[in-house]
Amino acid sequence: MTAFTLKEWRWLAGGAVIAAVAALLPLFDQGFYLSISVNIMLYAALCTAWALFSGPTHYVSLATAAFYGLGTYSVGLGIDILPYPALVAIAAAIGAAAAGLVGAATLRISGVYFVIFTFGLAEFVRQVVTWTQTKFATAIGLYVFTDLAEQHIYWMLLALTVAVFLTGFLISRSRLGFAMNIIGNDETVARHVGIDTARAKVTLFMISGAFIAIAGAIMAPRYSYIEPPSAFNPMISFLVVIMALLGGTRRLWGPLVGVIPFTIMMDFVSSRFPNHTMIVIGLAFLAIVYVIPHGVTGLIEQLRERLKRRAEALGEERPA
Repeated sequence: MTAFTLKEWRWLAGGAVIAAVAALLPLFDQGFYLSISVNIMLYAALCTAWALFSGPTHYVSLATAAFYGLGTYSVGLGIDILPYPALVAIAAAIGAAAAGLVGAATLRISGVYFVIFTFGLAEFVRQVVTWTQTKFATAIGLYVFTDLAEQHIYWMLLALTVAVFLTGFLISRSRLGFAMNIIGNDETVARHVGIDTARAKVTLFMISGAFIAIAGAIMAPRYSYIEPPSAFNPMISFLVVIMALLGGTRRLWGPLVGVIPFTIMMDFVSSRFPNHTMIVIGLAFLAIVYVIPHGVTGLIEQLRERLKRRAEALGEERPA
């Protein structure tokens, strides 16, 4: 790995300043703005973790709810036995292991088959958890009582988001990142040049799954009472995909462009028009696919490229 360039140091310094400013929010508000900021930070972590894998590979994964729910239940099942930090670490290990097993079995397929399988996986895990609790436990749900307040959850999610960004930044500068770029452009070419495509994809899928499971573990104390329908809610998977695609996955920070406005819009719609949430999500997905398939960041890059070409054309037309 080469030394950081001046531009990279500037990006890191700018990110550190933004994170420091964001960390001050709970000191000024403990109500509505903190609550919606927790949601924004949650989806910032989830979407960026999702984009770590789906961005370079172009595989649309709907398994987010499965990894998220596993992280949530890791805390719910062990909160009376182990300290909370240990449960977060266990959630990361479970998320990575589950992603590794799923990846080894499915990442040889692509396209709509991969999408359908990952969606079915989340539903399968939810049904297994529901059946297990119904069969062997006295109740379907789990209570999670801790001393963690809303601001603590916000700070943990902020730290997780920063960790995801740093991991993605380091991966992009590594051999794994270089390999994933080649795989995303043409997987056949990647195989021909000697890249172990299956191993690279599984590795990145495991990293993504671990971060998503950690997010679920962090959010468990906020729910207080965990049930399979909420922990393994398929809406989480769809919202992550929509927000990430809205912002764009060509850049690591791209999903943030979609997370902030879409989270605010969904909060407004769910509070004012609770029966029309699914309609809004469907319309948003159609608009993204047909109007801005490469996201807002992709649209900005296209506009910059056009302006650059136009400037070059005007420069060539000027007389010497």
